[in-house]
Amino acid sequence: MTAAGEDRRPLVVHLLHRFDTGGLENGVVNVINHLPAFRHAVVAVTEITAFKERVKAPGTQFIALHKPPGQGFWLYPRVYKLLRELCPAVVHTRNLGAMEFQLPAWAARVPLRVHSEHGWDTNDLGGVSRANQRLRRVYGVGTHRFVALSRAIESYLTGPVGFAQDRVLRICNGVDTQRFAPATAAPAAWPYRRGEHLVIGAVGRMQAVKDPLNLVDAFLRLRTLCPAAWPRLRLVMLGGGPLLEAARERLAQAGAADQAWLPGDRSDVAQLLPHFDIFALPSQAEGISNTLLEAMACGCAPVATDVGGNPELVENGANGLLVPPQDGAALAAALARLIGDVVLRQRLAEASLARVRSQFSLDGMMAAYGALYASAARGRSS
Repeated sequence: MTAAGEDRRPLVVHLLHRFDTGGLENGVVNVINHLPAFRHAVVAVTEITAFKERVKAPGTQFIALHKPPGQGFWLYPRVYKLLRELCPAVVHTRNLGAMEFQLPAWAARVPLRVHSEHGWDTNDLGGVSRANQRLRRVYGVGTHRFVALSRAIESYLTGPVGFAQDRVLRICNGVDTQRFAPATAAPAAWPYRRGEHLVIGAVGRMQAVKDPLNLVDAFLRLRTLCPAAWPRLRLVMLGGGPLLEAARERLAQAGAADQAWLPGDRSDVAQLLPHFDIFALPSQAEGISNTLLEAMACGCAPVATDVGGNPELVENGANGLLVPPQDGAALAAALARLIGDVVLRQRLAEASLARVRSQFSLDGMMAAYGALYASAARGRSS
């Protein structure tokens, strides 16, 4: 701050499609809250929701552009004008839904233009769409650096998309191991009792790419696979979305509603996660999953689909189990294996906790983003 009270810290504009509950958005919140050397502004192409309350950095700006469905070309002049007014040191877009606004950022001559890819597009799992590859090449012409959150995405950007290796930087998500950590005392909201119940849990938006109904079906298969354990098994799924009611209905129709807790979105995930015995991630596609890292940091034994960045976090048999995507039988079998083998379950949980603390710290992630953003002050030109 100057004598007149003006804040001279460099401004980072985080430009994304929508600022709502999700892993991508949670990563943005972590960056904003843990990089006080910079000022921050969140610009959402569509909407900004109450999720913004998770941002604790004072003075953070929030701007929603309320774009209707369709191509955003008509918004370019407005974004250009906004960037000229804000004069950011960095514009950081995320995923294809916001990448086109790298073009007005280039026109506004923002000193450092960064774009992150967090995972596969929901309509292009595996990144096979030639159209999406071409769009990224066009939108990325004036982008200085691309951030890939997993090896799979890094290979996609330097392979099919065709960006030079020296323009692509891999920065994996990190987890706050102070906030997400094992705990014994359960919060008042927790409906189950440790030792009496064995909890299989998931955290994530209830939408098709996360495949929550596959987990519901796998849980119901446990009635046959683990008949002795079935009465004490419980399913917890934290998160809202379009498939929430379908999941509740499927459990009710199977007569298992009283063994499940699906409360929708929760703001106390960090307090609830340590009370999962097994963490299940049934997604059809993932980058580096925040929720998987958080569950590992809380001492849960993970079962995850073998997609995207999941194998970078979970080594099959060493600190968790990997299963094929969209395979309810395989998912149920892996869950049954951990239910029946408490020694294995504890070993995988302990190994996951150690892996997060040694390789996926929030401090390491913040250091990487801080160094990247600071390069704007070292004279990078357009």
